[in-house]
Amino acid sequence: MKKTIYSLVGIVCILLVITALRDSPIDAVAYNPPLKRSMEGVLKVNDRLKKAEILMAGKINGPEDVDVDNRGRIYGGTRDGKIIRLLPDGKIEEFVAGLSRPLGLHFDARGNLIVCDAYKGLLSIDPAGKVTVLATEAEGVPFRFADDCDVASDGTIYFSDASDTFTVDEYMLDMIESRPHGRLLSYDPATKRVVVLVKDLYFANGVALSKNEDFVLVNETYRYRITRYWLKGRKKGSRDIFIDNLPGFPDGVSSNRRGSFWVALFTVRNDMADLIHPFPWIKSLMARIPAALWPKPEPYAFVLRLDEEGNIIESLQDPSGSPLYEITSAQEHGGYLYLGSLHNDRIGRYRLAE
Repeated sequence: MKKTIYSLVGIVCILLVITALRDSPIDAVAYNPPLKRSMEGVLKVNDRLKKAEILMAGKINGPEDVDVDNRGRIYGGTRDGKIIRLLPDGKIEEFVAGLSRPLGLHFDARGNLIVCDAYKGLLSIDPAGKVTVLATEAEGVPFRFADDCDVASDGTIYFSDASDTFTVDEYMLDMIESRPHGRLLSYDPATKRVVVLVKDLYFANGVALSKNEDFVLVNETYRYRITRYWLKGRKKGSRDIFIDNLPGFPDGVSSNRRGSFWVALFTVRNDMADLIHPFPWIKSLMARIPAALWPKPEPYAFVLRLDEEGNIIESLQDPSGSPLYEITSAQEHGGYLYLGSLHNDRIGRYRLAE
């Protein structure tokens, strides 16, 4: 017992020395999170995602986002810069390599795969696998974390730059700093012009258009909310909160274009994170220690279905976090919901009710 105590004291002393010698990589500010929602009603804990079919287990490394083409081939980006696809006959093949970290994926009307590559920017990949860089900056500010996208019927691409300060390998620093570094943008393929629609977002993540394309949603992961930007009507050019105080960290959001949005929650709310958020000095100290020593996210599979008024109408969960966890995308296609994950080695496929 004494040996264990001495070891613990030694580790604490080492950490104190590290924090004394290192400058903090963040400039943290206070944030007072809202009280967590009760997990009742539509949010009542369930294990419906236990029924999800597992695809490509052990064959794909971190498919953060997933999409399906008109031939039924399933695509996912990997941590080593590839996009892998699963063919209807079960064969797995490499579609493209040589990227950095492909995140958001979405097909346009011409069959091009639009990709948000965290480091390379906004890309278009034609059916033959040819990669074209569409944009790497806006208003003179380079993209540091191109994240997710959706494509309108006129070809306009709406996409997010999660943070103009921290990269994909530093996303936890963005969370504890609690400053708004994210942007929502649009790209016009005709003019090749990028427009910043909304600035000062708290980790701008998933992006999805409404059924009539009169508004676009963007997840603010580290505020547990979704922001809406109006594209048409009397509110055009303004923003408001679509839904607030979600029961977890909203990552991806997609639209089935029939009046429903699917929101993938990376994990449930973290009590420790909520506890330290009001204290910048604690967060600054925490940022100095190795990330491996930080509290880990709870392994929990969680997806919500919302209507176009921002009401939660369905909840899919698996509290065990096995075999699916840290779900970062939920894409509806052909009666199924395809589920991606930033860190897992598989894709989930959940059959939706008729």
